[in-house]
Formats: sequence, structure tokens, C-alpha cells
Amino acid sequence: MAGSPGGLTKPLGIAEVRGILPRGGTILGSSRTNPFKIDGGVEKIKENLASLGVDALVAIGGEDTLGVATRLDELGVKVVGVPKTIDNDLNATDYTFGFDTAVNIAMEAIDRLHTTAESHHRTLVVEVMGRHAGWIALHAGLAGGANVILLPERQFDVDQVATYVEKRFQHQYAPIVVVAEGAQPLDGQMVLHNQELDSFGHVRLGGIGQWLAEQLEAKTGKEARTVVLGHIQRGGTPSAFDRVLSTRFGLQAIDAVHEGDFGKMMALRGTDIVRVPLKDGTGELKTVPLERYTEAEVFFGS
Repeated sequence: MAGSPGGLTKPLGIAEVRGILPRGGTILGSSRTNPFKIDGGVEKIKENLASLGVDALVAIGGEDTLGVATRLDELGVKVVGVPKTIDNDLNATDYTFGFDTAVNIAMEAIDRLHTTAESHHRTLVVEVMGRHAGWIALHAGLAGGANVILLPERQFDVDQVATYVEKRFQHQYAPIVVVAEGAQPLDGQMVLHNQELDSFGHVRLGGIGQWLAEQLEAKTGKEARTVVLGHIQRGGTPSAFDRVLSTRFGLQAIDAVHEGDFGKMMALRGTDIVRVPLKDGTGELKTVPLERYTEAEVFFGS
């Protein structure tokens, strides 16, 4: 069952899942719902499972969905988890499916932006998704040849970013700065869309790219524009890597259910698919290590 366990709908038969490999998104149309924020939510899930004759729940999602799945497992629901999030921030697995597709979409956008940046000799700031983990910014920035990459894991000095931008202009090239939506300047907080929280307690982010572009234009005297990729990163046709990974995860999830090995999450370790406790994947976010960011810094301003 894709999406949050709270959005449970009828099970799919074999004929109904044929042909879905090229499709992205939630095939079942299930909602991103936190059943623990709804009166009787957990009881409703149990009732739905029983009335539909569902032997086990396969929860497919990221930090929030699998966090709910972990709690459901503790309450006796037979559940298996599959890691799907573009953020790649679930622990215990090398990659989540959805991440590679999002990175390729962002990379292609950066590739196209190089042309207009050079034509108009301006700075382009590309804001990508990444609330607390900067995996998309890191991978898309490196693959797309960005001149500066800013992540949530490390606060940035806007004056240093401006220096990198000016250095790039000195080489007669226009700079592209990739910034994750959760990145923060040294003396500031995350730029929030507003103060509202969703059902999982997250604030809505947005605006760091525009703020940074304004700062860079003021400090360098060069025109700067912002491109916010937003939900473009979340849609479209999955990459080959994600299609293969999701298929392998699915096969292992079926085996886990068949064997009664509940409370487990499928995980990629190297080239192998293994099972780990759900709590290992959701207990702590997997963020970008400092050494990985240090590798990228070598190219800043070049």
C-alpha cells in the first residue's frame, strides 16, 4: 500500500499493477495522513485491514510514513516498510527510490540554466528540495557543475558565497548556485513560507533562494535570478535506477510478508537488499556527512 497507512484503500490485484512501472507518484491515490492526529485513526486502520481481508500492510514512504509504520508495528499491526523518498534521508539504507529521479530532474534543469546564465552573464540561484538533508542539492549540484552548493547540514557565510561568485565571473563564466530549501545563513534561521505546521509538525519552507539572490546581487553588483524547482522534482517518469530499486524492494517486501517477518524495512546495502528493523530507518535522519561536503567544496568558485 503506497503512501500513509491512514489512506488505506482496497488491495491491488495482479492485473491492476501491470504497466505501472513507468508511472510516478501514488498509484493507489492514498493520502499523506497522520492517523495518530485523528481520533480513532489507528482503530480505523485495523478495522480496514480486517474488513478488506488484508494480511499485512506494506507502507511505502519516507520519514513520516515509515515513522507511522514503526508506531503501528509497536501496536500490533502487521507491517513492512519500503523506503521511498526523494530526500534520501532514511537511515540504514544507502538509497531510497525516488531520490535518483529527483536528482536527474534537478541536474537537467541546472544543465539548461548554464546556457541562459552564460548568455545574460548573471548569477542563477537554483533552489531545490531538502528540509534537513541536502542530498539532492549535493548530488544535483555536483552532477550539474554548480559553482556553489549550500546544504542544511552546514550554515553558510553569504560573503564567502559572494566571493565564489565573483571569482567565477573573473573566469568569464556565469555562476550557478544550488541551495537546498533548508539551508541557513550563519546569522539567520530557516526562511519560512509561513509559521503553519502540517500534521507531522513540519513548517513550510521556501524563500531562501530569493533571499540569497538579492544578497548576491547587492554584494557583487551583478544581476542575480532565482529558479525554484519545487514540486517539479517530485513528478514525472522514474529513472531506470529507481525502477530497478523499487522492484527489488517490492520483491523483498513480499518475501518478508510471506515469512511473517514484520516490523522490518527493506534497505539497500551496497548492491544487496537486506531487512532492517523499522526503527533503524526512522530513528534518526541520514544527513550529508561533512567529508562529503568537503569533497564538493573543492569546486566552489571554479
